Amino acid sequence: MISFQDFRQTDGTPIYLQIVRYIQQGLAAGAIQDGDELPSRRVVSALLAVNPNTVQKAFKLLEDEGLATSRAGAKSCIQASPQQIEALLMENQNLSPNYQIIVDLSLIHISEPTR
Repeated sequence: MISFQDFRQTDGTPIYLQIVRYIQQGLAAGAIQDGDELPSRRVVSALLAVNPNTVQKAFKLLEDEGLATSRAGAKSCIQASPQQIEALLMENQNLSPNYQIIVDLSLIHISEPTR
């Protein structure tokens, strides 16, 4: 189950978008995997001390983006294809100008020199 233990609210961005971004970044980083279970909306609401409607809005947006599935009476789960995860990685790449170099080096198994 996905933990929101590291979630930190920031000013200026609606909380529901912060929740969505938290999930997206977790997917891009590999901390959240396809098939991982989302906690219930009530649990997330209590953990983050936000209105349940805020969490519902975030989960709905994740479903609309094709990153989560939910059925009445069933648990919500992450549903992310490799292409979606790659797109999230590329989006995060824009945050770091050296990201592509690091990825390329890791693909050919070059890392920091040992001392």
